[in-house]
Amino acid sequence: MNKNESKYYYTANLMNQALLELLEKKDIEFITITEITQRAGVNRTTFYLHYDNVDDLLEETIACINKEFISSFNINATPKINSKESAFLITDNQLIPYLNFCKKNKRVLKLVHKKPNLFQGEKAYNKMYETIFYPAISQFLSDETQKIYNLEFFTQGIKGIIYKWIELDCETDIEELVKIIKNCVGFYLK
Repeated sequence: MNKNESKYYYTANLMNQALLELLEKKDIEFITITEITQRAGVNRTTFYLHYDNVDDLLEETIACINKEFISSFNINATPKINSKESAFLITDNQLIPYLNFCKKNKRVLKLVHKKPNLFQGEKAYNKMYETIFYPAISQFLSDETQKIYNLEFFTQGIKGIIYKWIELDCETDIEELVKIIKNCVGFYLK
């Protein structure tokens, strides 16, 4: 990465963070470019070098969040899938990096939970479903109806635990939360 690219990413990140902070207080329709640039500490011309409007910034911000979210699953650390447990990404090697991402980004994730349509949460979930969860469970269930309902039950349960943890400001230790998730999944897999 050259110096200009580095400067671009630094400035873009400042504006992403400014937008997220403003979204905590107001709806996107009421956020102005002036507010974003003042909060980010950049001028309007810099904004227009990067984006045409606030929607362009929002699109980039969402893309960055989704990319980091998907990469937090640490797919490279996934062992050979030979059991339901490993198929559902419940090993420490997969959970701990993901939970660290959630803790680091709890402010953003609270916002995503509060405004899922704005952040295209369903789109990110569908990508994970298609690329991670569905292929994994397909090795163990052949009936399509069973796959669909089992995956929905499993993923919504895990998501519920994590959103409750975020709502409680991530006070439970990550290692303890891993045990709780594994216990719940273990109960489900019995």
